[in-house]
Amino acid sequence: MTRTEAVERMAPADAGRQSPREADDAATIAAIKALHAQGRCTDAQDVYGPIVRRHQRRALRIAYRLLRDAADADEAVQDAFVKAYAHLPGFRSELAFQPWFTRILINSCLDRIKSRRRRNRWLSPISEPSPGERNFWDDVVGSHVSPEDQILARERRRNLADALGRLPKRQRSVILLSHCDGLTSSEVSALTGWNPSTVRVNLFRGLRTLRVLLADERA
Repeated sequence: MTRTEAVERMAPADAGRQSPREADDAATIAAIKALHAQGRCTDAQDVYGPIVRRHQRRALRIAYRLLRDAADADEAVQDAFVKAYAHLPGFRSELAFQPWFTRILINSCLDRIKSRRRRNRWLSPISEPSPGERNFWDDVVGSHVSPEDQILARERRRNLADALGRLPKRQRSVILLSHCDGLTSSEVSALTGWNPSTVRVNLFRGLRTLRVLLADERA
């Protein structure tokens, strides 16, 4: 039996209620679990390849939006796929792979942001907005940074990075996806698997806490 046939035979019984991609992911994960149970770890790694190819482009897009650095984004995505593979034996078959993997990816990106901030390299990849584009970083601080205020602008961004690092992970994830990736609450919900009302509550609380923290920095 070929690996492709093994994946097809191990597809979940409820695959008809899933999207084609979800059905493919579920069948692949079932095959990986079965191969692990048989001690065929090398074959299991080979079977994992199609999942990586299906989700890699989207994962890179999300990671780059969060990290603003291509090399960091690529490393974060690779780390997330490795972590996801390591946890596949305990993956619950009733869940969709994409939202589960996205949470792993976001946490990987947030860990890199924290590490980058500790090395004082957090600020450099953040690009300036295009003309007419909304600037989240200035919105939160509550003022527009003119060219003459570049030093002050860098300090504001450093304070914002520190404030983001003090938020709970879920609030940070929602803020970064909403304001860096420009996603709506519904899109963040679909991306992460969190309830839309949970997304909105975390966004509201996160922004409120950010403003308090930034106000304390200016006091």
